[in-house]
Amino acid sequence: MKRLAVLGSTGSIGRQTLEVVSAFPDRFEVVALACGENVSLLKEQVAEFKPRLVCTELAAGAKEILGATCLSLEEIASHPDVDLVVISTSGKAGLGATLAAIRAGKKVALANKEVLVMAGGIVVAEAQKYDAEIVPIDSEHSAIWQCLNGEERRTVSKLILTASGGPFRQSTLAQLAAVTPKDALNHPTWRMGTKVTIDSATLMNKGMEVIEAHWLFDIPYSQIEVVIHPQSIIHSIVEFVDGSAKAQLSLPDMRLPIQYALTHPERWESPFREGIDFGSIVSFDFEPVDLDRFPCLKLAMEAGERGGTYPAVLSAADEVAVELFLAKKIGFPDIAAVVARTLDCHEVISYPSIEDIFAADTWARETARLGFEEAE
Repeated sequence: MKRLAVLGSTGSIGRQTLEVVSAFPDRFEVVALACGENVSLLKEQVAEFKPRLVCTELAAGAKEILGATCLSLEEIASHPDVDLVVISTSGKAGLGATLAAIRAGKKVALANKEVLVMAGGIVVAEAQKYDAEIVPIDSEHSAIWQCLNGEERRTVSKLILTASGGPFRQSTLAQLAAVTPKDALNHPTWRMGTKVTIDSATLMNKGMEVIEAHWLFDIPYSQIEVVIHPQSIIHSIVEFVDGSAKAQLSLPDMRLPIQYALTHPERWESPFREGIDFGSIVSFDFEPVDLDRFPCLKLAMEAGERGGTYPAVLSAADEVAVELFLAKKIGFPDIAAVVARTLDCHEVISYPSIEDIFAADTWARETARLGFEEAE
């Protein structure tokens, strides 16, 4: 019986995690659930899974409403009754909880991109110090993880992350200038939360995944590439020094990498399994990424290479820019412009502490908003 804490249980990944858990009621126990403000859904989840611990941003009266003990994210993540912590919160809220889980020696299943983007060096160092395991939930990183199974890192020549290309894979610059939030939220392949869906449309999501891959697999940025694969069946590829390559293939369903993260090192038969009908697939297509049309990918990869507090600034500025776009205060191409302007203003701290990272995050949010107001 694996005892789980699911942080971000009302979001897309959190809900799908609980779908997986529901399929194996005799093998998982949900000890804790946490959400932001969606208390109504959290209440339904508590009624179904009966966790002893909860956390919500709307803490007032939550104990009476939910009938469970209310703790902070960090207290839940480090609780002695929890074996595995699923970090599916969005934004910087997941960083403190991840560090708390790691310092308590927990296994962490990570779906929050900002944790490694903001503080990858610190998180990885703490995991090594406390002998804590970090396993990925993202389909691309899960694919790499599976392909590396049984392989030595020194034999890896290249990691190749695939991207669907989102809804604007073939759009012109003129067409991108007219994109609305409704257009950008219409992803052709995946069902995700609002922020991640917009980041997928700009390919900022893929740039952040490059930074994550660097930290998860200890691979230099020079050995990580991104290609467009519109079918979204090949989730990533690992190329080796002898010229051979491994790829992990599956139909696009996040429940597969979630289940693998929860059950590793075992593979369990899944009730969600839908095999690939290779006879019906006409082709697997690959295309290079046009960085003129998707400058957010370039900004993210450059921020990762520059290191220090740059990735934290990138993440925070992007969050502000996406909020402005969804509020129809800026256009789709302006997302990259807001992020680029904020990065250009930043004085980097090359070897930051957690305090430095949070300070850079706060500075970036203020600077991004100020730059927008001044541009108006």
